[in-house]
Amino acid sequence: MSQPTEQPSERPAGRAVPTSADVARLAGVSRATVSYVLNNTSAVRISEPTRRRVREAAEELGYVPHAAARSLRAGHSRMVLLPTPHVQVGPLYSQFFNEFQWALRRLDYTVVQYGSVGLEAEEAARAWAELRPVAVVALGESRLTGQGVEILKRSGARAVITLGTEKVEGAHALVMDQGRVGEAATAHLVETGRRRIGVVVPEEPGLAMFSGPRLEGARRAVAGTGATVVPLPLRYEEESANALAARWRALDLDGVFAYNDEYAMLLMRALQDAGVAVPAETAVVGADDLLLGRLLRPRLSTVRIDMVIGRELAELVDRAVREPEAPPRTSDLMASRVVRRESS
Repeated sequence: MSQPTEQPSERPAGRAVPTSADVARLAGVSRATVSYVLNNTSAVRISEPTRRRVREAAEELGYVPHAAARSLRAGHSRMVLLPTPHVQVGPLYSQFFNEFQWALRRLDYTVVQYGSVGLEAEEAARAWAELRPVAVVALGESRLTGQGVEILKRSGARAVITLGTEKVEGAHALVMDQGRVGEAATAHLVETGRRRIGVVVPEEPGLAMFSGPRLEGARRAVAGTGATVVPLPLRYEEESANALAARWRALDLDGVFAYNDEYAMLLMRALQDAGVAVPAETAVVGADDLLLGRLLRPRLSTVRIDMVIGRELAELVDRAVREPEAPPRTSDLMASRVVRRESS
């Protein structure tokens, strides 16, 4: 006769989960004091020696406050949800989001990144809402809609903030005017005498929200100048760059805005391998002002994007959480200016 399978217990035998009462007994304080110290409550004055004693007791016992219980007491969580981008972001944005997350942690928020690939519009908003975040900060290609914002707010989100090329109804919006980047780069090329200007349009999925406005900005820059803009589809691959470089002279281009520094470096290497002199035959301009661009020869001209720093965005989130009834605000996230180097 077979023996019944033993079911695993929820916690290791003989190891009780420590509670705030255990911490209070070990530290010689009340449970309320433990709560005030471990939740970083500033409204109650507690001496530093007492705070240290509570923290040491909690560390000794391995006690960690229960986030759900803390949320119930406060009426909301301290979770800020960041949907992960659907596309690979460059070093500039990676640095920005790292600073942003560190700043949120210093304000006592828990940052949770949510993989939203495959989720569309309201479906994504409902998935985020299930976690009951106090705030959601969504990059533009997350496709958040006004209805999605309403879903999040009804589930308890006090602040919804979008970072993208357009504002979303009901959300605080930090608008990234990508058109300025293309306009600044192309205006520089026109000012240096270039008249047939290529504009790289990446073929990678998800980048259209950036590349489309940059191409339109380039077209604005040449209006009334006699210069022309030629879109150049390009994959971020050596083979694609080499194929474009091989027909460069047939395209008769004397300047190129290469979308960003990474595409510019890829294309400039291919042009040089094909015998196209930079900048004598073709001037090249990137964007983002990456360090690697300064190490190239010729050094890469670029558009420097001065974004709001992560700390400022974290403070905006904190303000929006504390003032949930405040009307949505729209702010410009970045400014653009050309840094001319040897490639143009």
